[in-house]
Amino acid sequence: MSVTQSLKEKHVAVLAFPFGSHDLTILGLACKLARAAPNVQFSFFTIPKSNHSKFSTFKFDIPNNIRTYNVGDGVPVNHVFSGNPVERLDLFLKATPGNFQKGLDAAVMETGRKVNCLVTDMFLTFAADMAEDMKATWIPLCVSIPHNLSAHVYTDLIRRLFSHVGGDKNGGLHQTLELIPGLSPMHVKDLSDEILPRHSNETFFSYTLSKIGCVLPRSTAIVMNFCQELYPTPLFDDLKSMFPALLNVGFLTQELPPSPLPPSDSDTTGCLSWLDKQSSKSVVYISFGTAAAPPSEELKALAEAIEESDIPFIWSLNNDHKHHLPNGFRQRTNKQGKLVPWAPQAMVLGHASTGVFVTHCGANSVFESIANGVPMICRPMFGDHWMIGRVVEEIWGVGVKVEGLVFTKSGVLESLKLVLGHEQGRQMRERIKALRELVLKAVAPSGSASQDFKTLVETILNS
Repeated sequence: MSVTQSLKEKHVAVLAFPFGSHDLTILGLACKLARAAPNVQFSFFTIPKSNHSKFSTFKFDIPNNIRTYNVGDGVPVNHVFSGNPVERLDLFLKATPGNFQKGLDAAVMETGRKVNCLVTDMFLTFAADMAEDMKATWIPLCVSIPHNLSAHVYTDLIRRLFSHVGGDKNGGLHQTLELIPGLSPMHVKDLSDEILPRHSNETFFSYTLSKIGCVLPRSTAIVMNFCQELYPTPLFDDLKSMFPALLNVGFLTQELPPSPLPPSDSDTTGCLSWLDKQSSKSVVYISFGTAAAPPSEELKALAEAIEESDIPFIWSLNNDHKHHLPNGFRQRTNKQGKLVPWAPQAMVLGHASTGVFVTHCGANSVFESIANGVPMICRPMFGDHWMIGRVVEEIWGVGVKVEGLVFTKSGVLESLKLVLGHEQGRQMRERIKALRELVLKAVAPSGSASQDFKTLVETILNS
């Protein structure tokens, strides 16, 4: 059999965790792999809502050797949600692996190729058994920062050491994780509820994630949405000692190096044309991603601060939350800023007029901010946001968390003044510029991210 024939029989199944920007990240990885291995067939699996948003709403352009498949979301017919944000995740995970297996069977029948390799989100811990049953290699993707991967790996130790902390939001939660290599700056309060449950009833989501440390050693390689140059040395050495095939392939939702911006009139949201009229580094860009939103009273305080500051702004705010804004806000700030239900984030951050990013500290948002050299004002909300916020402010020094970790009018005004006006803000811009240079060096042809991606492609071709 020729090499080309052998490759044409390769079939890689890509399994998404369809919440937050996890699905967007693994789709970015799948597209990059498909372009690097055009003779390999890739099948991409996620829930219908996720596929629709990527391919109908955002017109995501995918290579010809990727086929997309829907899997069930686990939500019963006529189900009424309780309002608990984790409920949807629990229902989905309880439907696994059966929903994915059904999709895989359809893909194998349709393509005529058995699956040789499973590339999955790290949260889909069942994939270790699934790959074993299929005699396929398993390559999980970690979307977050490596500090968060380490916390998942050491979950059992963390729970033994700190389970007594419980719901105490003071005292014990300020202890540091100095026993874990590379995590000494982190506090117990930075850990997500999935790593250290604060309540007696553990969710199915938390139970699933608690198995990450047990199953990862069964993987063939682990893909990081990150660059080796950004690690603290003790953290990198520790993770590499446990997972020699830890592959840091760069940021997966951000083109690197960032492409020149398209003609402004091609942006149907109008954000680029609006930014063209603003002064350099004068605009505050506000966005909390697809899954996060601050409480209504904080949205109101943020809006009041923005209006009083008179700083030009672009605010990407879902229509469902606009009724929380102060009465008359949109009319009064019509000339000051632009309110949109969705913004082309990487382009907005890449525009010369953008001076600061108010963010929830989602991993991809932070990575896109670094890639475009924009300092941040951070309001973490859940999951890995707290840990990422600490890295942004205290380790990298490229942003500041809002006072008290909640939006207040005075706290937001102070943060804006600090980043846009003070010497401290100038230093942040210098530091984020230096981080950006490290990232660009990593993705250069001979850089670490490019070499790790090449290793990843070879691993898949040899699966």
